[in-house]
Amino acid sequence: MTTGTTGAASTRTLTLVIASALFMESLDSTVIATSLAAIAADLAVDPVTLKLAFTAYYLALAVFIPISGWSADRYGAKTVFRAAIVVFTLSSVGCALAWDLTSLVASRFLQGMGGAMMIPVGRLILLRVIPKREMVSAMAWMSIPALMAPIMGPPVGGYITTFHHWRGIFWLNVPVGILGIVMATLVVPQVRGEHPAPLDLKGFVLTGFGLSLAVFGFTLASGRLGTPALAWSMVAVGLPLLALSLLHARRAPPPILDLSLLRIATFRVSMVAGVLFRLSVGAVPFLLPLMLQVGFGLSPFESGSLTFASAIGALTMKLTAAPILRRYGFRTVLMVNAVVSSALLAASALFTSATPHAVIVTVLLTAGFFRSLQFTSLNALGYSDIESPQMSRATSFVAVVQQLSLSSGVAVAAMLLEASRAAEGRTALVTDDFHRAFMAIGLIAVASALMFLRLAPDAGAEVSGHRARRG
Repeated sequence: MTTGTTGAASTRTLTLVIASALFMESLDSTVIATSLAAIAADLAVDPVTLKLAFTAYYLALAVFIPISGWSADRYGAKTVFRAAIVVFTLSSVGCALAWDLTSLVASRFLQGMGGAMMIPVGRLILLRVIPKREMVSAMAWMSIPALMAPIMGPPVGGYITTFHHWRGIFWLNVPVGILGIVMATLVVPQVRGEHPAPLDLKGFVLTGFGLSLAVFGFTLASGRLGTPALAWSMVAVGLPLLALSLLHARRAPPPILDLSLLRIATFRVSMVAGVLFRLSVGAVPFLLPLMLQVGFGLSPFESGSLTFASAIGALTMKLTAAPILRRYGFRTVLMVNAVVSSALLAASALFTSATPHAVIVTVLLTAGFFRSLQFTSLNALGYSDIESPQMSRATSFVAVVQQLSLSSGVAVAAMLLEASRAAEGRTALVTDDFHRAFMAIGLIAVASALMFLRLAPDAGAEVSGHRARRG
C-alpha cells in the first residue's frame, strides 16, 4: 500500500536521492581501508587489531539486513529509510570523534546498522514505486554510485589522511547525510507492504546474538588484545546459539533465514563456493593497504592511488560478463575464473617495495576484472533457479552469507599476519608477513574451483543463455 506519491518528483530525482545514500555507504566502506595505518598510529593500537572495525561493520550488515524488508513493510519505507540515514550519519560523527579502539568499533557497528536498513529499503522503494517501463533507467542511475565510489574511495581517503587527518574521511558523510535526510523527507514516498509477514523474532535474536558472539569472539581470539578467556567464552556461547537458530529455522513458518533454499543445487553451490571465494577477497581491502603502507612505506595517498585500480577493472567487466557467460556457461566460467582469480590474488605476494607502480596497477586492474566476473557469475547462478515467491528470502540469505564471508576474510587475514610474525618472535609487521598471507588466501580461493565440478554443464542456462553440447 502506498500512503504517498512521488508528486512532482521525477523518477530520476527519486532515484538520485536513493543513489546518494548508496554512494555514501559505498564511499565510506572504501575510504577507511586506505586509512588503517594512520588510524592505528593515532589510536596507539596495533594495525592488525583494526580488523575489528571491519568486522563490526560487516557483522552489523549481516545481522540487520534480513529484517530490513519487514521493517519497511511494518513502519513504512520512507520512515525506515530516513531513520537509517540519520543513524549512518550520526555514527559517522561517532567514528570521527572516536578516542580509542572500542569507541571506533562501536561506531562502526552502528554504521553497519544504518547501512543494513538504508540500502535494501532504498532499492525496495524503487521496486514498488517506479513504473516497470522506467525500471531499467532507474537501475542504471542506481548503479552509478556503486561503480564510482570504489574508484573514488581509495584516492580520496588517502588524500584526506595524508594531507589532513583520517577523521576527515568520516566527516565527509555529514553533509551528504543531512542533504539525504532533507531530500528523503521531501521526495521519497511512504510505501508499505499490503500484508507484512510476522517477524521471526526468535530466529532474529538467536541468529543475531549467535553471529555477534561467535564472530567477535573468533576475531578477538586471533589477536593480541589480551582477552583470550573472554574471546573463547563468546565463541562458546555464540556457536550453540547459532545451532539453535538452525534448528529453529527448520520449524518456523517464515524463518529469518530459509535453509530449504539450500536444496536447490545451483543456489547451494553458489553459496558454499562463494563463501570460500568471498572470504579470500574480503581479506584484500585489509591486507593490501597495510602492505603498501606498513610494509613498503608508502603514504596513504600513494597507496590509495594504486589500490583503486581494482575498481576500474571491475567496472570494465560489467560490459563483458553477459557474452562470456553466454559463450561458455556458468560451470566453465566459474571453474576457470576461480583459478585465474586465485593466481592473481597470490600474485600480490610477489610485490616488493621495488616493484614498479605500473606493474602493481596492472596486476590489480586485471585482478579486479576477474574477481568482478566471478562475483557476477556467482550471484547470477545463485538466483538462476529461484522462483519468484522465494526471491525475497533468497536475497536475505545471500546478503547475510556475503557479509559474513567478507568479515571472516578480514579475521582470517589478521590471523595469518599474527601467525606469521609470532612464528618468528616479532611484534612488528614486515613485508614477508603479507606475502605469506596473500599466498594463503590464494589457496583458499582456488579451493572453490573444485565445487563447481558438481554443476551440470548447462546449469543456470536460462539465465546465462548458454546451451551445452550433448553427445
